[in-house]
Amino acid sequence: MKDNLQATRWKWLLFITAAIVFVFILFYSNRLIGNIAQEERKRIEIWAGAISYKAQFVNETDRFFRSIKVDVGNNARIVAGAIKKVTEASLEEDLTFYQDIISSNTSIPIIVANRRGTIDAAVNLPDSIQEKRNISELGEALQGFDSIRLAYYGRDYVTVYYRESPAVVDLHIVIDTLIQSFFQETVINSASVPVIITDSTQHNVLNAGNIDTATLQDRAKLQQRLQNMKAQIPPIELDLVDHGRCYVFYEESSVLKQLRYFPFIQFGFILIFLIIGYLLFSTTRRSEQNRVWVGMSKETAHQLGTPISSLMAWTELLKEMPVDQSIPTEIEKDVHRLETIAQRFSKIGSAPVLEPNDLVTIIDEFSQYLQSRISSMVTITFHKPDHEIMLPLNRYLFEWVIENLCKNSVDAMDGKGFINIDIIEEKKKVYIDIEDTGKGMPAKVQKRIFSPGFTSKSRGWGLGLTLARRIINEYHKGKLFVKSSVIDKGTVMRIQLNK
Repeated sequence: MKDNLQATRWKWLLFITAAIVFVFILFYSNRLIGNIAQEERKRIEIWAGAISYKAQFVNETDRFFRSIKVDVGNNARIVAGAIKKVTEASLEEDLTFYQDIISSNTSIPIIVANRRGTIDAAVNLPDSIQEKRNISELGEALQGFDSIRLAYYGRDYVTVYYRESPAVVDLHIVIDTLIQSFFQETVINSASVPVIITDSTQHNVLNAGNIDTATLQDRAKLQQRLQNMKAQIPPIELDLVDHGRCYVFYEESSVLKQLRYFPFIQFGFILIFLIIGYLLFSTTRRSEQNRVWVGMSKETAHQLGTPISSLMAWTELLKEMPVDQSIPTEIEKDVHRLETIAQRFSKIGSAPVLEPNDLVTIIDEFSQYLQSRISSMVTITFHKPDHEIMLPLNRYLFEWVIENLCKNSVDAMDGKGFINIDIIEEKKKVYIDIEDTGKGMPAKVQKRIFSPGFTSKSRGWGLGLTLARRIINEYHKGKLFVKSSVIDKGTVMRIQLNK
């Protein structure tokens, strides 16, 4: 009982130690992960701020280019008007102002054609265009030009064809590159943050990065992912050139998510090692105990051999003497019983030999023997069937189990009551029920009665039921368990054997 209590204390100590280690790891890991999450959140905020500023820069640049385009159109009108004025003016007119306007245009390509399509002037254009005489001769070269119609002298008019200067065209290429780089830098970010950019409906994806492609292809999964991202962090609202209102959804990086599970993985490994260590410790301790019990059992069997042989000889002498022959007969039974006990002890630690035996005969003979050696106020009743039940048994060990169960019943009844033994036979199994009218057992005791060292008696080592269950479960491949127990009414122990 003391050893069992000490083992229980060790188990609780091991459990409490594991709990303390887990709480420490969880606390420290959560603190570390919290710091990492805070640093990542700062990077995300910087990244999100950069996105907003860059989007604003792109929009401002686009507005600037649009204003340049308007200015280019206005300048084209002025230059065209000046050209027309110069070409139609008389010799006496002062054209210095108009010539200054024309000469100041050094970048905007302009073509001025009259009503008949004849080219009156062309500036800032390649020679291949300036050599043409009619606007119809330009063909594809006229692509990219905008046109303005200017009225002159009643119904007469000229058409001014113009386009942005090469510098402005290059600037347009720059703005397009900025827009593309904006998307690339947003979705392919250094923080490895999952990002989804949608249109104003928050349903159509414009671009995405660090996201499983299967999520983007499945509409339901995509919407669920967007809702989860929105629940974690509100999306960034942007106005982008050529796209209008957009939303940037993002969440914590996959590395940070994995780190949140790391303490539990650590605890799992620690728990596995603790369990393995406990099992190895328990197995080693049980092996040592088994070796001790096996050695003690074999030594006991050896020590019993000499007095048993002497008693057998004295019994034979008593049979030849003029004494009541019932005395040597009963002594002979006890000597035979001692010999059986010695056989039991000698077989501990060795694989028992199972031989076909009649279960009814074994129980009947043993119950009669035990009845004459227990209190007269205890009655053993064996309801034996009228036919043999042959099973593979080791007689010495099986009798030990029946003896142990019956003696426990006698102790539970305080030497007064009834023991009923019944055999229930089925097609493939046989059940032996040993019922007593003792004190019964509470549920918590029923769970522990087969544990080594547990006993409710003031004397004993608490090994009887442990050995009995081992004999039935391991050697005979059956089962021994408490079928039922009622306080102050009795207990029924059941042995289950395979045919």
